[in-house]
Amino acid sequence: MAKIDVIMPQMGESIAEGTLSRWMKKVGDSVKRDEPIFEISTDKVDAEIPAPQAGILAEILVTEGQTVAIQTVVARIETDASAAAAAPAPVAPAPAPAAAPVAPKPAAAAVATLAPVASAPASPPPASPPPAPAGSETAEERLRRKSTPLVRKMAAEHNLDISTIQGSGIAGRVTKNDVLGFLETAPLPGSPAAALTAPLPSRPAGQPGRGATTLIEVPAPLVEPWPGDRVEPWSKIRKLTADHMIMSRRVSAHVNSLFEVDFTRVGQVRAARKKEYAERGVNLTFLAFIVKAVADNLRKHPVVNAAVMGDATVYRRDINIGIAVALDWGLIVPVIKRADELSLIGVARAINDLGERARTKKLTPDEVQRGTFTITNPGGFGSFAGTPIINQPQVAILGVGAIEKRPHVVTLPDGTDGLVIRTKGMLTMAYDHRVVDGADADKFLADLKSTLQNFPDSAA
Repeated sequence: MAKIDVIMPQMGESIAEGTLSRWMKKVGDSVKRDEPIFEISTDKVDAEIPAPQAGILAEILVTEGQTVAIQTVVARIETDASAAAAAPAPVAPAPAPAAAPVAPKPAAAAVATLAPVASAPASPPPASPPPAPAGSETAEERLRRKSTPLVRKMAAEHNLDISTIQGSGIAGRVTKNDVLGFLETAPLPGSPAAALTAPLPSRPAGQPGRGATTLIEVPAPLVEPWPGDRVEPWSKIRKLTADHMIMSRRVSAHVNSLFEVDFTRVGQVRAARKKEYAERGVNLTFLAFIVKAVADNLRKHPVVNAAVMGDATVYRRDINIGIAVALDWGLIVPVIKRADELSLIGVARAINDLGERARTKKLTPDEVQRGTFTITNPGGFGSFAGTPIINQPQVAILGVGAIEKRPHVVTLPDGTDGLVIRTKGMLTMAYDHRVVDGADADKFLADLKSTLQNFPDSAA
């Protein structure tokens, strides 16, 4: 008999650790090769990790809720020696191709696809770099030793010195949550704690900053459970979502525009093509038409397909549309890459595929990164309209309300008005008023409305 190490996989080049959120097997259980045995959570994605080899789960070395560095041995599987010898060598994650830059930007982490869990005994995790002799370590070396590229990018965007932030990661590493927590709680020099706003410290010209003012958060009220209450700790994905939403409301100047759209034409095209698409294994929804129309119009309105980098605007070359998916355990936003290059059936197939794999925890880190515009669909639950929060670092998000039959006033040939039944729905866009003016947002929405109300047969 032989024992195979099961390791904490690296879920992306910038990911240094992961939280083991749930064991799906217990010690003594038999496991099949590639059968999911535990779940992990990172700051990018939740995922089920398969067994590298068939056998018996002999040891569990990392408990549920524990955060450990990548390559840490979390369990061991007992199997026969011949099977272990035939097991393939560990495969390193392959970085995704980098997009050509469209504007100067801070160093960002390359993204990587999900690598299979190593099926041979893993080498021990690399040791932390030894402390450099006093006075010999440069600022860049210190930042690289204590933080990931993602964290360094966040610090640059908010004009922060990472060395002043207490790290909660492995070996004192500063994590994304540490930066978010610092931004939430750190008072500005000379500002009274009770002040609602205060000026930011001055900074050299050309350096990125957070803007002219920042919000000082008021401490949340103390809440105590009463008899009969049920207290359920937040999952990692719920905590990260909460942090991200609070940060977004604080960073971006949110404004909303609402447009009512007549989807009758889309409904006609959908009815004519739905059976054909179903025969090809694709469910054709109203959302597919909206994503297609958004992708076709973003090229004409680049300020909506952008990001804020300090005191500059980054106009994205690629059009990568994120689709918010509501899960029982939280919210996740898989991304359709280069959506403007896809046909309607390609968009519909991507929505079906990403949504299903989000629900079954099969997404890779690359599939939830590099979004440039986000769409959320609360109308699927019956909501008339909503005012969503921008998905940072993007500058706009589109909310889709319920699409249903409603009375509509039309002018008859004799000049009188009459009522007809039309398929209608509300589109709401939240946008960052720092870079997107109301006129820009409304021109984009007007073009989007026109595309949907006159959807061409050729596009289907």
